[in-house]
Amino acid sequence: MPDPTEKPQATPPMPKRWSIGLNVALQVLLTLALFFGINRISYRYHTRWDLSPQQRFTLSSATLNYLEKLSKDVFIANVIPRDASLFGETQTLLEEYRLNGRGRVKVRSIDPLRDIERAETLKTETGLPLDQSGIVIRCGKRVRFIAEEELVIREKGTETQRAIKEYRGEDAVTSALINVVDGDERKFYIVVGKGARTEAALLESMVAMGELGRAQNFQLFPINLAEVSSIPADADGLILPGLRYDLSEREIGLLKTYWSGARSGMLVLLDPSGETPRLSAFLGLNGVMPRNDRVLYAESTSNGARKEFSVQAVFDNESSITRHLAASNTTLPGQTESLELRFDDEYLKNQGIVVHPLMGATNRYWGEKNYLEELPIAEEEDARKDIFLAASVERGTITDERLRVDSCRMVVVGNAALLDRQSALAVNRDFIAASLNWILNREKLIGITPKPRSNYRIQLTQRQNEIIFWSTTFVLPATVLCIGLMVWASRRAA
Repeated sequence: MPDPTEKPQATPPMPKRWSIGLNVALQVLLTLALFFGINRISYRYHTRWDLSPQQRFTLSSATLNYLEKLSKDVFIANVIPRDASLFGETQTLLEEYRLNGRGRVKVRSIDPLRDIERAETLKTETGLPLDQSGIVIRCGKRVRFIAEEELVIREKGTETQRAIKEYRGEDAVTSALINVVDGDERKFYIVVGKGARTEAALLESMVAMGELGRAQNFQLFPINLAEVSSIPADADGLILPGLRYDLSEREIGLLKTYWSGARSGMLVLLDPSGETPRLSAFLGLNGVMPRNDRVLYAESTSNGARKEFSVQAVFDNESSITRHLAASNTTLPGQTESLELRFDDEYLKNQGIVVHPLMGATNRYWGEKNYLEELPIAEEEDARKDIFLAASVERGTITDERLRVDSCRMVVVGNAALLDRQSALAVNRDFIAASLNWILNREKLIGITPKPRSNYRIQLTQRQNEIIFWSTTFVLPATVLCIGLMVWASRRAA
């Protein structure tokens, strides 16, 4: 029984309605504040991931490096009709430029068939007729128009049947962007008339260099040193693409005069089979001496002697030319000769010349003098360590990039087949592009170059078509139906 002396416990008072309403209102306000705060933070600080195969919606590192250091505002207009096949891919590409342009890149889509008023305004502002679809890029008073057909490479055939083979939008846009921001195209002169491994190989090298030029905003012109009195004054660089025959004393004099100027640049691709003692002597005076050997690996196997001339190479991780490639290995096709580099030469120091290695062979290779033997063996006269395959030379080096306009730069490679179409590797193309940009004093463009987006066709036989038809039309639906019936039967039995 309850104790009569015990006092009954007091019932807690019910909360008043206004306090309940205040509590609910406060919770709603805090929820809204949290919701809008998270959205605001996610809008300003967010990360995007490209989950597409081959990262097809991600800009190359060369383009990203350039956009990171962009110093001027740029306006880009996508003047391609919205119902055109290239509109979607082009607009997505341009949005990547806007998102990575640190607020300096403005992008607008103007359909010339629907946005007539805005198209007329763009014509007036740029002075362009806009009589065809494409992309307009403007920086200050400089304007560049990229026609729609410049964004793609089509297959051979009639006009109505030429399907798109490759999409090269990033190449075209980045090149035009460099042009309107930095000025006119640079000029490289490529030496001809001194032979090559084959005429076809020389043509392939020129085509590959031309493709790089379209992407990196420079033009390529042939030059025969026997027909000129001096290297043109507008030459930003000189390319020697695997000369088979040596330069004459007069031509070497032209080369020395050009190199001794206030600002010059050279890319020298050596053909190991060429007879070029004067050119080798000129390179030796600048700290790079071709050894006239062959970098190879040889071994005795059960099938006889085996010689391997294609060289596995690694890139230097300290030079600005190859730092972005240091994690990659490459293969040099054909034959390669090693380079002797003079790092501590007093003459070079007095001339202000700095030599730096760019590429070296892996450990199993050596520089063999007697490479014609059936089974060469590394001997005392051969280069057995420090097998350098490429090097850079800079005269008048200054730490501050802005003050390097008066430095002379040269890249020497002991292989002339880097850009052969049959054996070309993307990493070798990136190395050549980085070398050319370094020669032009454009370190901000050094990086992995844009890769074309290619379309592929899958050829199926009649039998394969039949298998796909029956599998997708009957087998897969029947399998799903059987699984469903089994689940239904098991539930009824339970």
